[in-house]
Amino acid sequence: MSLAQGRPYLAIPGPSVLPDRVLAAMQRPAPNIYQGPLLEMTDALYLQLRTLAAPGAPDRVHPAIYIANGHGAWEAANTNLFSRGDRALVLVTGSFGTSWANTARRLGVEVEVMDFGRRTAADPNRLEAALRADRAGTIRAVLVTHTDTSSSVKNDIAALRAAIDAAGHPALLAVDCIASMGCDAYDMAALGVDVTVAASQKGLMTPPGLGLLWVSDRALKSCANSDLRTPYWDWTARIEATEYWQLFAGTAPTHHLFALSEALTMIGEEGLPHVWDRHARLARAIWAAVEAWGQGGDIALNVPDPAERGHSVTAVRFGGGVAGRLRAWTEAEAGVTLGIPLGAALPDEPAYQDFLRIGHMGHVNAHMVLGALAVIEAGLQALGAPHGTGAVEAAAKALLR
Repeated sequence: MSLAQGRPYLAIPGPSVLPDRVLAAMQRPAPNIYQGPLLEMTDALYLQLRTLAAPGAPDRVHPAIYIANGHGAWEAANTNLFSRGDRALVLVTGSFGTSWANTARRLGVEVEVMDFGRRTAADPNRLEAALRADRAGTIRAVLVTHTDTSSSVKNDIAALRAAIDAAGHPALLAVDCIASMGCDAYDMAALGVDVTVAASQKGLMTPPGLGLLWVSDRALKSCANSDLRTPYWDWTARIEATEYWQLFAGTAPTHHLFALSEALTMIGEEGLPHVWDRHARLARAIWAAVEAWGQGGDIALNVPDPAERGHSVTAVRFGGGVAGRLRAWTEAEAGVTLGIPLGAALPDEPAYQDFLRIGHMGHVNAHMVLGALAVIEAGLQALGAPHGTGAVEAAAKALLR
């Protein structure tokens, strides 16, 4: 008999769990979009966004909000960064790095990809060598994911920025923080990032529908004449808006704005350092459990080096097709939905059944993570899958550390 009754737990890497406060913030009649509370709230929201992406120097970054998902935010970044025929160097550590490269390529950007596989972070030395070889400085921008949602690989943005500087190259640095914003420590001003890309549905605890950019002064000046921009995607019109409707190139996404404002208020109340530490501790608990299971079965973390793992999502390999059966069991029997793998694998391919992803981003706490791990443990037992013991105990100890 299934025990899935009650509130389900969506432990996938986005959309993430929505806090009751965020849901309540959206439950209101349509507001006046010309004056009053909506406009006042939006002024405060933009300050919250600046502080989120650049807590040490919020005045040095310029947010722009788009009615879009993360793919739309990529297009916003690409159309403002590049002109037709420009060169981009994309550092790939998972499926989303590849996808960002492909979106730029389809816009007419000449894209060079440096693929580091799906288990290790980008190598700053290789980046520096590639930029030194570009003596004419034709590479317009370096694009990289902070944490690639598909692989859970986290890149060292500070080291990559240092590599660009060491090469003496003028390339802009654009970072996809869709899976890491509000989860992993990040300060784009301190890191020397020119463009940051994010979306509402992961660490920001808001329904899908808002694509977010933050732009440095350097990027604004450098990209002023980019010829790929269109009226909708042009970030200048939004950043320099003199009328409210210009912030969104039309009608504002009113209820999403109320939701995002409440989510950022919750982050502010907790404090960003604590938010980052909470995600790190919960991630370490999951890693400890997986390592314990691996002592007695074909189970392993996708990313071997803890320093190269994101704190918002964990990709895990379960050999012998166990992952696919485990995902089905946890959802049907216990109400816990785990993430599918992303990349080359398709549902009818063996690799699809060997991987899963555990999302631990945004509105998550100890009992949610420990509960999900206990459900996975029960599923392994129910399926008769070989695994080591003591995983939940190891996770509990990791939380205490």
